[in-house]
Amino acid sequence: MNYVKIKFTLISISLLTIFSLYAGEIEIKISKNYLNIPITHNVDRAKMTFKLNGEPDLSVVVRLAPDEPEYWVFKDVSHLKGKTLVVSYDGNSIGLKKMYQDDSIAGNDSLYKENNRPQFHFTTRRGWINDPNGLIYYEGEYHLFYQHNPYERDWENMHWGHAISKDLIHWEELTDAMYPDQLGTMFSGSAVIDFDNTAGFKKGGEPAMIAIYTAAVSDKQVQAVAYSHDKGRTFTKFEGNPVIDSKHIWNSQDTRDPKVFWYTPANHWVMVLNERDGHSIYTSSNLKEWNYESHITGFWECPELFELPVDGDTNNTLWVMYGASGTYMLGSFDGKVFTPQKGKYLYTTGSMYAAQTFSNLPENRRVQIGWGRISHPGMPFNGMMMLPTELTLRTTKDGVRLFSYPIEEVNKLADKSKKWSNLNVEEASRVINEFSNESLLRIRLTMILSHATGAGMNYRGQNILNYDMNSNTVNGVFYSPEDMTSMEISADIFIDKTSVEIFIDNGAYSTTFERRSINPVEGFNFWGNNILIKELQISTLKSIWD
Repeated sequence: MNYVKIKFTLISISLLTIFSLYAGEIEIKISKNYLNIPITHNVDRAKMTFKLNGEPDLSVVVRLAPDEPEYWVFKDVSHLKGKTLVVSYDGNSIGLKKMYQDDSIAGNDSLYKENNRPQFHFTTRRGWINDPNGLIYYEGEYHLFYQHNPYERDWENMHWGHAISKDLIHWEELTDAMYPDQLGTMFSGSAVIDFDNTAGFKKGGEPAMIAIYTAAVSDKQVQAVAYSHDKGRTFTKFEGNPVIDSKHIWNSQDTRDPKVFWYTPANHWVMVLNERDGHSIYTSSNLKEWNYESHITGFWECPELFELPVDGDTNNTLWVMYGASGTYMLGSFDGKVFTPQKGKYLYTTGSMYAAQTFSNLPENRRVQIGWGRISHPGMPFNGMMMLPTELTLRTTKDGVRLFSYPIEEVNKLADKSKKWSNLNVEEASRVINEFSNESLLRIRLTMILSHATGAGMNYRGQNILNYDMNSNTVNGVFYSPEDMTSMEISADIFIDKTSVEIFIDNGAYSTTFERRSINPVEGFNFWGNNILIKELQISTLKSIWD
C-alpha cells in the first residue's frame, strides 16, 4: 500500500470523532498501474474526488467498503506515474486505508475465469455496462465503446468504456475513453471518421475519430463532441461544447443518444437524436453547428437510421429507423426527413436493448451489437454485449422485413461438433445429453410437428424453446413462418454461462434471455407429441478469453 497520509478537515475539536470517521483525504505518489478500491453494497454512495495539482480531475460516487469488501474495482492510473494523486471521500473514510496500488487489478488471477463470467460475449473487467456506443471500424480495428460505471456493478458515474477487436469476436478491453466533466456524465452516442476534415480536428496526415455524445446532469441533457488522434484511446473534448442544447425546442430533459453519419447525396452530416417522444433529424457541415430539420414520433432512446438493399439488390433499397426496443419502420430518407412507408415491426425481443450498428464497415455490411440486460450472480460486473449480428432486408410473405443473424465470424468459436438427422423425441434427447455438462454450446435444429400443436426443448428445467403452432408463438411471442401451413421451424441457439440467444428461421425473429438452472441435475429434454427432429447439430464453443 503506497499512501502517504490521511488528513482530516476539522471544524472544531468536538467534531474530531465524527470527521475522523466520515471525511477523509489521502495523498498517493503514483508508481503503479492501478489503484484498487474496495466496494460494498452495505453502505450508501458518497462522493469521491480525485485531484491533481490541487484541481479536481474526476468526481464520482462510490460505495467505499469500511470493512470487508464484497469485491474490488480499480482506477487506471498508469498515465499518472510520478505524480501525486489526492483522493478525498465524503463518506466513512476508513475504506481509504484499504485502497492500494498494484500493477494488476485485484482478482487478476481469476480474471475471465470467474464462475459466472460469460465466455463468448463481451463483459467488462469490473463494474456496470449498458448501451454500446461509438461502434466503428478503422484501420483493422473494430471499436466498441460502451456506457460504463467502473466503480460499481450498478448504474452510475457514466463513462465511455472502450474495447477493440480484430474479428468482432475476441475483445481487448482498454482504459476508459471518456470521463464525466463539468457538463455532466457521458451518456450514449456514436463515432465517425472525419475523412474530409470537416470539423478541422485533423492532425498531421491522419483524420480524426470524432465521438458525438450526450452529456447529462440531473435536469438537462446536451450534445457534445470530442476528437481523438490515437484511434480512440484518448479523446479531447471540443471547447465549444455543447453543440446542441435542444431543451428550448422540446422543453424536455429527454434529448439524448445521437447517431451521426455522412449523407453523401447532400454532402452533409446527419444526426438522429432521440427527443421527448421520438427521433429528431439534425444536419451539419462541420459536426459543430447543427440545424434542426424534422421529427418523427413513436420511438424511445438509442436511434438508428441506415439504408439497406432489399434481397441484396443495391438498386432497390429502403431506409431502416429503429429505437432501443428493437421495433422498426421502413421508409425513405432525403437527407433531412425520414418518411415511413411500412411498420412498425419487430425483429427481436427479450433482454437485448439499445443495439447500435457499426460505422465505416468494409464490404457494406450492417452489423449491430446490443446490450444484454442480464446479470451475473456473485460477480463484480454487470451487463454484457450480445453476439454481433448482420442485418439484412428480405422479402417475405408479409412484405419486406428486417432479419438479424449472427455474423459468420462466430463460426470461429466452434470446437467439437456432432450432427444427426431424423430423430424422434427420445432419440434426440438421448444424443443431445452427451453435451448436458457442457456450459458453452451452439445447437442448430430443425423440428417438424405432426400430432402436436406445440413442441420444444428444456435444459436444466428451463424452457429454452417453445413453439406453439396453434397460437403461432415462439416463447410466447407471435411468430408466423414463411410457409403459413408449414409444420416446420428451425432454431439456432447459443448457450453461454448466463445467457441464451435464439435465432429462428435464419434470423426472421430472435430472442435473448437469462440462462437459469432451475433443476441443475436435469439435462436436455425435447418434448412434443410425435415430433421429428429433422436436423440436429451440436457444437461446443471455445472461450474468447483463452
